[in-house]
Amino acid sequence: MQTDPQTEHAWLQQLVGEWTYEGECLMGPGQPNASFRGRETVRAVGGLWVVGDGEGEMPGGGTAMTMITLGFDVKSGRFVGTWIGSMSSHLWVYDGALDDSGRVLTLTAEGPAFTGQGMATYQDISEIVGPDERRFNARVRGADGEWTHFMWSTYRRVG
Repeated sequence: MQTDPQTEHAWLQQLVGEWTYEGECLMGPGQPNASFRGRETVRAVGGLWVVGDGEGEMPGGGTAMTMITLGFDVKSGRFVGTWIGSMSSHLWVYDGALDDSGRVLTLTAEGPAFTGQGMATYQDISEIVGPDERRFNARVRGADGEWTHFMWSTYRRVG
């Protein structure tokens, strides 16, 4: 059951490498945004998947370790993946697509609501700015159906 790499798999390969990132996130009503920074190493698993291992500062203190897997499911025609972090017991399962420009990948997942009760829909949005820079934005859909951006960062290739 051999899968030949598609254009979408090639898109993922541009993520492979060593990256540093800096970003900010919302901390809550009436609180200033928190800054964070870290590193991520993304490696290829064959020509079909990428795996990213991250380590960085947690907003408010401490160190976070993260792992992301991303691929493209030829049968469904969708990007798929998972995300785990040392700060959460939830396994985030992604489903996503590229926009028409071919530069922005939007991944949707269900996860624990910020209120602590129930689940919410989240989107992780990655934009390729150039071969050595990418931007990341995270947003959550509220009960009113509106999206709220709560985290953003810029990744720069090392070396």
